[in-house]
Amino acid sequence: MSTLDHVVLALPFRGTWLGRNSPARGVPSHGTHLFATTYAMDFIAVSGGRTATTRDWRALLSTEPVERFFAFGQPILAPAAGRVVSVHDGEADHVARRSQLALVPYALTQAARVRGGAGAIAGNHVILELEDRGGYVVLAHLRAGSIRVGEGESVAAGRELGACGNSGNSTQPHLHIQVMDAADPFTARGLPMSFREYRVWRRPGGPPVVVEQGVPNESEVVEPL
Repeated sequence: MSTLDHVVLALPFRGTWLGRNSPARGVPSHGTHLFATTYAMDFIAVSGGRTATTRDWRALLSTEPVERFFAFGQPILAPAAGRVVSVHDGEADHVARRSQLALVPYALTQAARVRGGAGAIAGNHVILELEDRGGYVVLAHLRAGSIRVGEGESVAAGRELGACGNSGNSTQPHLHIQVMDAADPFTARGLPMSFREYRVWRRPGGPPVVVEQGVPNESEVVEPL
């Protein structure tokens, strides 16, 4: 179900993922309306409440290999039926940065990435035009070389589009998803979105709650039904 005022999607992954930069917490969710990110959301795969297999001195003081993060390489699925209008691949997956020391020099190059265009910001990504003129969905920061669809191709909901990566403006492997009213994020307006049929853990160790339709809140763990 979608209109140009609100779009309802399926969660575009399998397993348990942590919600970050949620529009349920505040809008604009990423601190800006630029690039149609007004209602965007990030998801990070977790297992047992952890985002990575290891937490060692590198997590505290240095960069880390992306392969230690659960999200890296996880399949990313079409959240609705539609047509592929744009594909961008070939951006390298960066090393990960959980350390504050490693994040400082990265932050200093933020302006250069903004000037670098869509590839520098979104990394490898797919843009889908939803059926019935229901808006455009961006799935960003995909793994280099993982995209399995081409421009002009029609896809069903649940079709594997690529794999989660750490390309573009990303400090650890995660999925960025947003909905827009046009195909070009440099001129489009961000649209509100929600997700259907998932369970959510609202606090660590607590019981899951089934949600028929909603927007995960900040730091909630979700899993599609």
